[in-house]
Amino acid sequence: MKITTSSQIAGKTIVETLGIVRGNTIRVRHLGRDILAQFRMLIGGEVHDYTKMMGEAREQAIDRMVDEARAAGANAVVDVRFTTSYIMTSAAEILVYGTAVVVE
Repeated sequence: MKITTSSQIAGKTIVETLGIVRGNTIRVRHLGRDILAQFRMLIGGEVHDYTKMMGEAREQAIDRMVDEARAAGANAVVDVRFTTSYIMTSAAEILVYGTAVVVE
């Protein structure tokens, strides 16, 4: 499955547009990680646990979008975008969406 943020795939021709596909996940912070993050705020630097958590959330959202695209008969997704929104103080949604297409 080809996935791209552009509207075309070099060397390929879009022969059918199947429509929008999406995948999402909602993640909740862990109290233990919050305590470590507070310490990190004092000394500065990256909060590795949160970086890892958000990376895993993005991958899960992509996997769900790809599953939806395959179910629609697509072999590629173009114009892919990500968005994040806060559900509540300790929870965030990662949403990825794009246009499912068939390319040759």
